[in-house]
Amino acid sequence: MRTILVLNPKGGSGKSTVATNIASYFATQGKKVTLADCDPQGSSQDWLAVRPESREPINCAVLKKDSLEIPKGTEILIMDTPAGVTDKRLSKFLSQAQTMIMPIVASPIDIRAAERFLDELFSLKGSINNKIKIATVANRVREDTLAAAKLEHYLNHIKLPNGKKLPFMTMLRASQNYIRAAENGLSIFELAPSKTYYDREQWEPLLRWLNSSRSLPNK
Repeated sequence: MRTILVLNPKGGSGKSTVATNIASYFATQGKKVTLADCDPQGSSQDWLAVRPESREPINCAVLKKDSLEIPKGTEILIMDTPAGVTDKRLSKFLSQAQTMIMPIVASPIDIRAAERFLDELFSLKGSINNKIKIATVANRVREDTLAAAKLEHYLNHIKLPNGKKLPFMTMLRASQNYIRAAENGLSIFELAPSKTYYDREQWEPLLRWLNSSRSLPNK
């Protein structure tokens, strides 16, 4: 089973938007997908509750007492995590995943929070490179702004503990398409291509990475 973790302990980074769109993408590719809502706010669970029955099915798993019941036959598990993850829970989430995506919003507060979290993450011995692959995504970006440029520069220069560059996948714009899709339990991959062409184009680098061996731990 492929497990993808969407994690940033800072609230408001758009984790649920990223998680639901990834889940929908793999479902449209014919995969048996489970979306695990580990956040008490239940945003992903609410999204699934309004998802039309006519669309590709996505199973739901809810975290109860730090345990997930994953439906049998799940091929892709997407984990939407809460804000304020503690050291103990962080280690547990990381131990369950093969791939981690960290969405970051373009603001000075969010960038500083990301710096602190990545320092904490890299201090967890053995979690980077061998056990989990990590990539960042600039999320809810207002294009052609100074804040967006600063975030892009920051994400392009993060180094892993081994000296290699931490993969920065793409910049996802602040688009009304995500809001329209979420209201109906859909993703941008299920809206009209003519209206979501640019958004889909921005997702391409991340999807290529997720579909490649580069996003999987070394065997």
